[in-house]
Amino acid sequence: MADKLRVELTGVPQTLLWNLYHRAAEARRPDGLLDDPRAVELVDAIDFPFERFGEPAMAQWHALRVLCFDRAVRRFMTAHPGGTVVALGEGLETQFWRVDDGRVRWLTVDLPETVEVRRRLLPDDPPRRRTLAGSALDLAWTDEVDADEGVLISTQGLLMYLQPDEVRSLIAACAERFPGGTLVFDAVPHFMAERSRRGGMNPGAAYQAPAWHWSLDPGEHRKVLEYSPKISGVRDLPYPRGRGLLTIAPLVGRIPLIRKLRMPIVEVRFAA
Repeated sequence: MADKLRVELTGVPQTLLWNLYHRAAEARRPDGLLDDPRAVELVDAIDFPFERFGEPAMAQWHALRVLCFDRAVRRFMTAHPGGTVVALGEGLETQFWRVDDGRVRWLTVDLPETVEVRRRLLPDDPPRRRTLAGSALDLAWTDEVDADEGVLISTQGLLMYLQPDEVRSLIAACAERFPGGTLVFDAVPHFMAERSRRGGMNPGAAYQAPAWHWSLDPGEHRKVLEYSPKISGVRDLPYPRGRGLLTIAPLVGRIPLIRKLRMPIVEVRFAA
């Protein structure tokens, strides 16, 4: 990685750089919550003006989010040795290197312009780790999944950029195609999505993320259950413990006044 790779992405694909920037910032801290040297290497290997994102004020929150996903993946790997993780819209997430147990199979699905960047920085290592160019909404990727040893589908930072009917159709299709499987996704609460669509999330900031279209409040499990009769269970996952004010992160879901202010991470189980 001696020669930096120039990366020019716009719109939703560019959000992968914002996420990477915050993960790397947390990983660089001596008291950081996230052990992610690969993320640091990627930031150092990319020719991009990361300073346009400003101070990484949300670095710790990003760490707690990905650690919650990491926990879910590790639980899956323990229950399903040699199973398959499908990471939809993975961007430059480096989760594989954080959780790899030497047996898990990993399929990344992302848009062609994103996959071009990912393959140059994080080349595939078949047969366990592969990347497929295409939209998560194009269900051709489901034919590439070996479901014999179990399937977990992970969608970090993706669903909120889709339209509500697209989210419903995608989750229903996964439930139909992967009986006994699991889906883990993050969402934004309704009030945050509304602010985003009005352009009020970061007024005056140099970087403005694309608007969020689909939203879900913590605890809105009935809404997800209605997506498909093949969904057998839905639950919110607790965040890990943070530092400073975020030491209470695991308890936020139990505090009535602020419980609906958090971004839920949701685990969906499909009927066998």
